[in-house]
Amino acid sequence: MKPVVSTSISASYFGMVLGLCGLGQAWRIAVKLWGAPPQAGEGVLLLAALIWAGLLLAYLAQAWRQPDVVRREFAHPVQGSTPALLAVSTLLVSLAALPYSRALAWGLAAAGLAWHLMFALWHTGRSWQGGRETRDTTPSLYLPTVAGNFTSAAALGGLGHPDWGWLFLGAGVFSWLAIESLIFQRLWQPSGLPAAQRPLIGIQFAPPVVCAMAWLMLVPGSTDHWLLMLWGYGLFQLLLGLRLHHWLGEQPFAASYWAYTFGVAATTVSGLKLALAGIPAARILSVPLFAGANLFIGWLLMRTLARTVRRGWAHRFVVCPWQ
Repeated sequence: MKPVVSTSISASYFGMVLGLCGLGQAWRIAVKLWGAPPQAGEGVLLLAALIWAGLLLAYLAQAWRQPDVVRREFAHPVQGSTPALLAVSTLLVSLAALPYSRALAWGLAAAGLAWHLMFALWHTGRSWQGGRETRDTTPSLYLPTVAGNFTSAAALGGLGHPDWGWLFLGAGVFSWLAIESLIFQRLWQPSGLPAAQRPLIGIQFAPPVVCAMAWLMLVPGSTDHWLLMLWGYGLFQLLLGLRLHHWLGEQPFAASYWAYTFGVAATTVSGLKLALAGIPAARILSVPLFAGANLFIGWLLMRTLARTVRRGWAHRFVVCPWQ
């Protein structure tokens, strides 16, 4: 399957914002845990916010000028889940903005929550009506109901409304458990996932650690054993990803590789928060996790920038692995 070079702006681009926001939040915790320079985390979060704003403006302009392009993306059986990333990235940017302006954070969170609920209900309702081919079942299905609900919970926890946040966390947990069995059935089929879709397995690694990260926003400083269990499942899947790195990396570098970053960043954030709460295992593991997250996300950023410069205009570097 050959990738298709496209000049359109795909919603999957917002995956860059997820990884960078998570890394910036990890640096914020590292300031408290190790006395790291605060400018580093704020700089990463500023970069994430600028990328988010640029992508959002470009995507909205595309929706206005080329509605058929956006309509085709929404209707695509695999790529059609990715518009959920507009809400997820907006909710994460709201948490980045929270220390500077509560009003701005609330405005962003309200917009993110509104888009999340509208898109998740539309996408899920469409899925329930059937017609999906087995080959189109990929981890991108997690984005509308799992990633969206977990980040909604995290944003509401950060804004001081954990009661509402728990509602979204519950919706995310049970959606995750329902979808995960479908994903494993797809992965275990003789045909497996084609190389072009394998970067989407990065989304598979994210639910347990994003759930733990959201939980820690609802109950800051918690050391509940369920949190450690979620983190442990995420760590196991991270090791599994390292074990399969040759197989996962058969697809040439593309924007889809940013799918790995939300899980990597959420694992790191959860580990740092558990270390800050005094969990001995987290204190030991947080150092290599933090270093690894910086190296991996930094490498992806450099590769993406190099590809963008080589191809010219920023929106022309996309490779759509689903086509």
